[in-house]
Amino acid sequence: MRLLLAPMQGVIDHTMRALLTDLGGIDRCVTEFVRVGEQVLPPRVFYRLCPELTSGGRTVAGTPVYVQLLGGKAAPMAANAARCAELGAPGIDLNFGCPAKTVNRSDGGAIILREPQRVSNIVSQVRKAVPATVPVTVKIRLGFEDRSRFLDNVVAITEAGATELAIHARTRDDGYRPPAWWDEIARAREVTSIPLIANGEIWRPQDALNCQQASRCRDLMLGRGALSRPDLPRLVKAAVAGESLQALEWLDIVPLLQRFFEVNLASYEQRHAANPLKQWLAYLRNTYPEAALLFEAIKRLHDPAAIHLIIADQLEARKICSQHASAA
Repeated sequence: MRLLLAPMQGVIDHTMRALLTDLGGIDRCVTEFVRVGEQVLPPRVFYRLCPELTSGGRTVAGTPVYVQLLGGKAAPMAANAARCAELGAPGIDLNFGCPAKTVNRSDGGAIILREPQRVSNIVSQVRKAVPATVPVTVKIRLGFEDRSRFLDNVVAITEAGATELAIHARTRDDGYRPPAWWDEIARAREVTSIPLIANGEIWRPQDALNCQQASRCRDLMLGRGALSRPDLPRLVKAAVAGESLQALEWLDIVPLLQRFFEVNLASYEQRHAANPLKQWLAYLRNTYPEAALLFEAIKRLHDPAAIHLIIADQLEARKICSQHASAA
């Protein structure tokens, strides 16, 4: 099986991709979306959202990173896809899944699913614009208001030459409310033979097994679950292989928090460097109660030195626990 890291806008940037892929289990990443209007964007835009382009389009751990494009006009999407390929992107991903109202009002994301023919035209022109060796992947939802055009979109994407298709098992109107309708993805098997990737509500290894069975998909895409449980990709692969793997405990997470904060200090202005850390803690508290306490302790802090002291206390606790365990 393959596990893909979802392209979560404003959350999974290059710093988070580096951290999560270093833990193992992730086979591919997708960038946050590059918003395409009328023009071909300058290289700096692509390098900003995908700095991995300077290292062969891969994270430090060697995981490939596809560049994601979002827009409603075929010709500019194709031209920008060609630019991505020129810059060395290992793959191009097309976003027809974003549910954000501001994005949809600007003719991007899931709203285009109301017009399967336009989906087909965009995918087709992008496919023709990049070398045959560069994969063109697509991400969709089950639909916009409802699922009535789901299979029409799957057929359109397949006939347009997409390499594979990731499906978030909810409509745009469903938002992120559970459940995810994994069994609906299985319907796509009736009309396409390209690889399908199932996405939505995979928080635990058992969820992954259930999703595989219901969706009839071998490959999965992880988003919020991987942020809440950073070793989820490894745990999922172990579960699929019928193996047992010890999950990370909170004291294993603390060094990752310190590392993440240090990287963001080097990437952002000091006053804003803690924002990604706070955002991550908001996800981690779904799995680790201690994350909620740490979030409360730093949520109003902006001074890096003060935040460092609080994390240092957590690291000291980890050291003491480790010493006690060794003595025992």
